[in-house]
Amino acid sequence: MNSGKATAEPDTDPGMALPAGRDDGPSREGAPLLIPGETCWRIERADRFAIFVDAAGYFATLKRAVLRAERRVLFIGWDFDPRIRLDPLDGGRPEDDHLGAILERAVEENPQLHVGVLQWDLGMLRALGRGLKPIVLLDRETPDRLTFAVDTHHPVGGAHHQKIVVIDDCLAFTGGIDVTADRWDTSDHADDNPHRRRPGTGRVQGRRTGPWHDATSMMTGPAARAVAELARERWESGTGERLEPVPQERSCWPEDVEPLLSDVDVAISRTRPEHGGTSLVHEIELLWLATIAAARTSLYVESQYFASHRIAEAIAERLREPDGPDVVVINPWTADGWLSEKAMGTARVRALEIVREADEYDRFRLYTPVTEQREHIYVHAKVTVVDDRLLRLGSSNVNNRSMGLDTECDLAIEAIEERPGAERLAATIVGFRDSLLAEHLGCTADDVAAAITDAGSLVRGIERLRRPTGRSLVPFEPPSQGPVDRALAESEVMDPEKTPNRWRRIERFFARRRRPRNRVRT
Repeated sequence: MNSGKATAEPDTDPGMALPAGRDDGPSREGAPLLIPGETCWRIERADRFAIFVDAAGYFATLKRAVLRAERRVLFIGWDFDPRIRLDPLDGGRPEDDHLGAILERAVEENPQLHVGVLQWDLGMLRALGRGLKPIVLLDRETPDRLTFAVDTHHPVGGAHHQKIVVIDDCLAFTGGIDVTADRWDTSDHADDNPHRRRPGTGRVQGRRTGPWHDATSMMTGPAARAVAELARERWESGTGERLEPVPQERSCWPEDVEPLLSDVDVAISRTRPEHGGTSLVHEIELLWLATIAAARTSLYVESQYFASHRIAEAIAERLREPDGPDVVVINPWTADGWLSEKAMGTARVRALEIVREADEYDRFRLYTPVTEQREHIYVHAKVTVVDDRLLRLGSSNVNNRSMGLDTECDLAIEAIEERPGAERLAATIVGFRDSLLAEHLGCTADDVAAAITDAGSLVRGIERLRRPTGRSLVPFEPPSQGPVDRALAESEVMDPEKTPNRWRRIERFFARRRRPRNRVRT
């Protein structure tokens, strides 16, 4: 019987189209991780690039961008809820701040504007459970130029998991934040934030929700236009309607947002399952394997799940090396919902066993963040930082479905040695990682940088800053598993591998190109 699980790659498989031909040639430092057609779809320039950590700033900026849109707004989402508030801190009337009201206002004030919302079909069913009307009914009740559509074009069990918003094809948001309920929070993750609520009914407020950590990006320039092209392709695939590009006639960047980077190359990596005549695209998985293989001193990961057996095996192999990298994973304490915990929680226990058995040099940690009052913060961000070399942010998780079953979109920025601006870019990449750790540890990014430098490694630096009380990171200890849970994890029936295994070839290529460094680990 065919289990659907991909088999290991034979040594004769051509694997990646590695740079400069053969993978057995002389060692070359600085071989890029981002290879169009392999680990990414394409690389385009972003005039400006910013990252929103946690949804409060993102939602407020999105509200202003939608109201300034001139021709078209496209939402491509896993989930969508027009009842959520976008900027509860602005002091205005709540009813004027709801996403649905903002979209209706935008098309009413601008007769040239069209707004399209494309949602995964099973995501719509989740929304019905929260009391939201079906999108087909919402579509009938809105202005003609505001269209809600459901995307059913996916394999059985697959999800459209991308989180993309495009304004006039010139301003693009993409990352891990869904424009839906439960996502709004500020980076202090205050225990008593009154604005962290589900949408209510009439004058009745929705229930309070817990702290939520997430991240997404915003960009302009050719990189934004490439994301817009991807969004238009998804719209056509889901609705049958072909959209023409919007002519570029203005600067779209919100002037009240300070860019993290300017004039930077941004790579777009995808997962697209084999379905309906389209071929498998698994650039995201290939990039994961390349980053693990190439890491010199540290690999920092924030993800909703840690459930991929293949990724765990690759990390374990690097941990067995006497001079391999530190690996730190930030996860939520439990998955969101009973079914997700059964599927992903059991797989995490198995992945942890693989990694910890290999961690003879004590270089691996899996932490969960807690608030000042030690409530667990749900981690939904999908971020990876490799050394001071690569920053990746997107929609994909560390599970099998994100590698080959769901549609995903990740972005990556790489500092390549000896290229112009590489040192400045490297400093920004590692500085962003330190700012994330500072949020989790309740300190400053300078404190994080100093601790890592003084301790000589990422893991030991974090251990110096962790606290037994207040805001901090807590080591995760998996619950014991019964025979049924263990059998479920080992079978991968709820999260099967769908892609060919390219790890061995990728690892061989990058192993020859890892230059030994001092043991001060970035």
